[in-house]
Parts: sequence; C-alpha cells; structure tokens
Amino acid sequence: GITKMASSTNEGSVNETRSGKKSKNNTNQVDESQLFTVPDGWKEPAFTKDDNPKGLLEESSFATLFPKYREAYLKECWPLVQKALGDSHIKATLDLIEGSITVCTTKKTFDPYAVVRARDLIKLLARSVPFEQAVRILEDDMACDIIKIGTLVRTRERFVKRRQRLIGPKGSTLKALELLTNCYVMVQGNTVSALGPFNGLKEVRKVVLDTMKNIHPIYNIKTLMIKRELSKDPELRLQSWERFLPNFRHKNLTKRKEPKKKTTKKEYTPFPPQQPESQIDKELATGEFFLRESVKKRKKMEEIKVKQAEVLSKRQEERNRAFIPPKEKPVMKKTNKAPSEAKINIEAIKAKVRKAKTKKLGAPSVNPVPQTKPAYDKKKKNKG
Repeated sequence: GITKMASSTNEGSVNETRSGKKSKNNTNQVDESQLFTVPDGWKEPAFTKDDNPKGLLEESSFATLFPKYREAYLKECWPLVQKALGDSHIKATLDLIEGSITVCTTKKTFDPYAVVRARDLIKLLARSVPFEQAVRILEDDMACDIIKIGTLVRTRERFVKRRQRLIGPKGSTLKALELLTNCYVMVQGNTVSALGPFNGLKEVRKVVLDTMKNIHPIYNIKTLMIKRELSKDPELRLQSWERFLPNFRHKNLTKRKEPKKKTTKKEYTPFPPQQPESQIDKELATGEFFLRESVKKRKKMEEIKVKQAEVLSKRQEERNRAFIPPKEKPVMKKTNKAPSEAKINIEAIKAKVRKAKTKKLGAPSVNPVPQTKPAYDKKKKNKG
C-alpha cells in the first residue's frame, strides 16, 4: 500500500511538472522512466508477514493450458515447482487429463502479489521456459513478458526467416541481446518469452517487434551497445544522446521508383476516330479511278515487270557473288636477318673450308701426327 501511494504521489508531481510542456507541445512526450533517478545501491524492502498479518479475504486462482510435449518435463519438475510456490503459500495443481496447471491462494498467503507471480511462472513453464529460469520470476526485481509474434507477418515463409534472424547463426544474435539487456529470452513457436528487469524487457520487446517489421536486430544491438557505454559517463546523464546514436535509414532496393513501361493515357474525345481510306478513295485521290480498263491493266503489267526486273537483278548479283575472287594480301618479301653471332659462325666456316682444301683422297695429311711418323719411315725402308 505504501509503495502504491508513493508511486501515485510521484506520478502526480511528474504530471504537474509536465503539464506546462504538454500544453505547449503535445507531440514531444517525455518518458517517465528517464525523470526518476534511483540512488545507487538502493533496494526496496521485502514484503513480509508483518506487513499483512491478517492475510487475504478472498481466494484467487489462475489456470493455463500447456501443450502435450511439455507433459513429460512438467511431471519431472513438478515437485520443485510446488516447493518454490510453497514458500509463498501458493497451492499449485497439475491436471494431466485436461492438460492444465492451476495456482491459487491459501489461508496462509500474506503477499497479495504472490499469486500474480505464480501465474507468470506457470505461463513461462507452458511456453517451454526451463524451470531453472522460470523460477526467477518469484524474485522481487524480476518481471516477464510474452511477446506474440505469430500475427505480425502475413506469409509463413517470411515469418520463419525473420524469427530465425532474431535467433541468429548458432544463436549468436539472441545471446548478444541477452547480455545487453540482462534478460533471458526464449523464442518458441509464435511467441517470444522474456524474463528479466523491466528496462531490459522494454528493450527486448522493441528489438523483437522491429525484427518482425524487417529491421535487422543488429542495428538495435549496436544502439544498445553505444547506450551502455554512454551510461557509464556521469557527465552525459543530463545530455541528449542523439548525436552519438547511429541513424539507420530504411532502404528497400527491390522496389522500383518508376515503372519500366510507362503508359500515357490519351485525352478523352467524344468523337470516334476517322475511318481509314478505302481502295476506291485512294484511286479517286490519284485519278486512277477515271482511267479506262485497258490503261489500268497496262499500268499494272508495267509495275509487275519492274518488280520482276528488280528481283532478277538481285538474284543475279547473289549468283555472281560466288565467282568474285577474295582479296589477297600483298606478299611480304622475307629478309634473312643476320644472326647476332655472325662473326663466330664465319670464323668456324672459314676453318672448315681450309681443312677441306688441304685434305686429298688417299693422300697423307700435311701435318702428320708425331707418333705415326717413325712407323711410316720404317715401312719405307723395308720397301727399299
């Protein structure tokens, strides 16, 4: 009750301060969460039995259905759920025949908000959130948000693509979003379940809805990263962060600004179009209509003969084309260029010529080898 009164007085003061602004400019509305400043390390005191010793007057209950595939998991973790809710004196029942979970208050329940937290817990369990994460909703600073995304995109294929874009490759985009917002995010079927502090849930909802509107989540993640860095600087607390944040423009390259084929509408006229001229009209215009039949025939025959002559000349040209010789390229005279090593080659040739001149068939060489000389002399002596 005290907290509600405090919040109402705060809201009243905020409305008073903002009343002047609203009258001047209705469009420029200030976010209330930015006006309140909470001192560092401040924590709201826990709600105990001393705050509400007489308990609750009426019994309130909430029920939710769960899908068939969650039955095995819920049966397994049900004792833990009962134990967690038993601390705040909330009774929980699991109906496997009907496929529903019910939570209701008891005579011992002192916290009126405990049943609302229990309702959120069973909602999250039905939405495939594991018990270890879902049980955190029973803490004071925790809240949850179930975002329905099934009806935001018309075609099923597009919806699946955009949902996958939110998860990212190997869940990297979802993990980055969880780290930046301090929330647990679970994408399941047609809903996204988020669990964490209020500020974080607000950011998660914005990112999820933008992704379904075909705005890539990486842009929002980049903005969140910059905001986190800016929040560390105390000097920038009262300044506008617009200059630091990136301004992403929405581009749609597939749409054409102008159509390929432009059709221009003709001006409307009540009069019908003029009838085309008939053959008789044409003859009347040229004066042929008044000629005799014999003259007309002669003229027609002359026209036919002229056309025939043109066709014959064309055919003759095509036939003669085969006998026209093609143009030959002029013959280039080959000039034997002297090789670069001409001197060496000439010397070698000269040496060969000299050798050939000195040699005679059957005659001994002019310069005999010294080893063979004595043998030759001996033969000569023997002959003598």
